[in-house]
Amino acid sequence: MRFKVFATAVLASVALVGAANAQQFFRIGTGGTAGTYYPVGGMIANAVSQPGKIIVTAQASNGSLGNVNGIAGGAMESGFSQSDVATWAQTGTGIFEGKPKIAGLRMIANLYPESIHVVVKKGSGIKSIADLKGKRVALDEPGSGTLINARLVLAAYGVKESDIKPEYIKPNQAGDKMKDGALDAFFFTGGAPAGAIAELASAGSGIELLPIDGAAADSLRKSSGFFAIDTIAADTYKGVGAVKTLAVGAQWVTSDKADTETVYQITKALYSDAAQKTLSAGHAKGKFITLQNAVQGVGIPFHPGAEKFYKEAGVLK
Repeated sequence: MRFKVFATAVLASVALVGAANAQQFFRIGTGGTAGTYYPVGGMIANAVSQPGKIIVTAQASNGSLGNVNGIAGGAMESGFSQSDVATWAQTGTGIFEGKPKIAGLRMIANLYPESIHVVVKKGSGIKSIADLKGKRVALDEPGSGTLINARLVLAAYGVKESDIKPEYIKPNQAGDKMKDGALDAFFFTGGAPAGAIAELASAGSGIELLPIDGAAADSLRKSSGFFAIDTIAADTYKGVGAVKTLAVGAQWVTSDKADTETVYQITKALYSDAAQKTLSAGHAKGKFITLQNAVQGVGIPFHPGAEKFYKEAGVLK
């Protein structure tokens, strides 16, 4: 009998140790494969994974809105979101007005600025957002942050959705349709350079980017404080000069149900010297993913695991 009790105790101890050391899986919802979230998500997943302990994977998705809803529904542990969408979701404001808010949404890190691109074919004669009236314009898919931003920008310039011929497709599809002459313009919110736009700029007759500045941009920033003044630098895309626009923060968010130690280890790994070198060399937006930027423009509470690391690192009090 004593042996049985001892054996049971040993097995229980082994089980507890095994559970404590169990490998954790942590998914990141990103965006479409032609955008910026997808490659950056893959880089981050590789940089912070700790084989045998924490395996982080990046998966394609519909973008910001799809990701915060996926986190709320338990379809993914974390995801990327524009700062506006994350704030609206957590507080039940903006596009979440009158809908169930995602009160448990929590911040891991602010990553980099996402520029609003409005792409037209070079020589099209379209010089302003106001010129889009009557044109065939792709606004991105339902569930994307780009669609939300596109509607806000159009409204700021006095353009209703009914004033254009809207299409709700991803940037890579929009680029293909523009090449074929079946589309006049498309919106994309994301880190520059974006693959689909860079490819389009290098093909055929090239592209132009419409500016978002002046009184309309100022009005938009006053009504939606998460927008920041931004410039897409000259030659970010072949043959395109510097363009003034607006940007929102790309943020990595999770649920308050995510394990505190797991999030702490992931956040700590993200800002290790090795990960920082990998990110800086791997993508144009990687150099913005710094410890100083991590706590900027945050409109929702930090996850306790991330908060613990930032306090240790001295960037949060």
